[in-house]
Amino acid sequence: MQVLNIINICLSAVFLLCYFYQFIYLVIAYVGGIKKYPDAPPSKLAVIIAARNEEGVIANLIGSLMEQDYPREFFDVFVVADNCTDSTAAVAREAGAIVYERQNQLERGKGYAVDFLLKSIQRDRGEDAYDAFIVFDADNVAEKNYLTEMNKAFAAGYEVVSSYRNASNYGRGWRAAGQGMYFLRDARVLNLARVRIGGNTFIAGTGFLFSNEICKRYGGWPFHTLTEDGEFTLHNAVNDAKSGYCNSAMFYDEQAVDRKTSWNQKLRWCKGGLQIFRKYFTSLVKGLFSGKIGKFLACFDMMMCLAPAYIISLTAVAINIVACTVLLILGTHPLTVLLAVLPMIGGAYMSLFVFGLVVTISDWKKIRASSAKKILYIFTFPLFIFSFIPAAFVALFKKVEWKQIKHEGAN
Repeated sequence: MQVLNIINICLSAVFLLCYFYQFIYLVIAYVGGIKKYPDAPPSKLAVIIAARNEEGVIANLIGSLMEQDYPREFFDVFVVADNCTDSTAAVAREAGAIVYERQNQLERGKGYAVDFLLKSIQRDRGEDAYDAFIVFDADNVAEKNYLTEMNKAFAAGYEVVSSYRNASNYGRGWRAAGQGMYFLRDARVLNLARVRIGGNTFIAGTGFLFSNEICKRYGGWPFHTLTEDGEFTLHNAVNDAKSGYCNSAMFYDEQAVDRKTSWNQKLRWCKGGLQIFRKYFTSLVKGLFSGKIGKFLACFDMMMCLAPAYIISLTAVAINIVACTVLLILGTHPLTVLLAVLPMIGGAYMSLFVFGLVVTISDWKKIRASSAKKILYIFTFPLFIFSFIPAAFVALFKKVEWKQIKHEGAN
């Protein structure tokens, strides 16, 4: 029992050392107010949407884009209907988008679809037709000032810009709320703090901008892992792309509600995290010793986001399961065994609880849920994060493929 206590104390200490910087980020994010970008002349923007069988929701997104307060002549909306078997293409055209259709069963995934769309735009419009591209998922809806605010951040000199990702169905259950809070915490706390200290923002799949120069420098969108957004993020970190965050550009994103969909997403994220960590580990380590403060911060941050939580969590769970099983077989009282593991679990729970509490209080009016549910989901947020642990175990051994997510159109 004493050995198990010592092991858990050591694991908790290592975890704290790896992630203490995020508590510093928490302070940085809420000190000094939110950065406001000055007005800027409009840039030519291309909004790009990769959609597979999204006929039920895509018109909502395109409609919100057509109602932007941004000058209409300065942006176009493009959709790639990727391997669709429904009326996504027709619905998108009717809503006002320029649509390309793609059928390719060998190269499947959002990364391939985005690359196809970018190359199609460059072929038909020219390489310099647009100053920047903004990526959305089909189930999103943008606030009326979204493009205006993103353009301000772009004009401030950032090559990549992430935005405020809000959950359209936060009140639908603890899974939707947990995932929504995960993205809120990433945007409102981590990305805001990263920009303030000169680091790199983490791009979470949708609601982000990248410049045409980045597109040409990277040769389109050469990111085809299960988490192509994370791959793009690491590529930016090791290649010194200047990234920013725009808190005033808000959009709504539908989160997974049912157990199966949520599980599939976690499995894909965990497997994709392994893929990109293996691919970029050497480059991230080199970035730590580049001699550039900004690059060091970006590479350290990205390494911590991917590796320690995964490795330490799996190690701690494996050790504790084996140790607790042995202790119970040897006749140790179950309560004694529970007390041996409770401090580590409690510490992890409270750390996540603090983030959920702070973000919920600060952004109370923006979260779409009743007051009772907002309070309840502060307590369930750590449990949602804990539910990644079994997915991480399975991802080590199982082949994972992208699976279609059914959206309800809860915008």
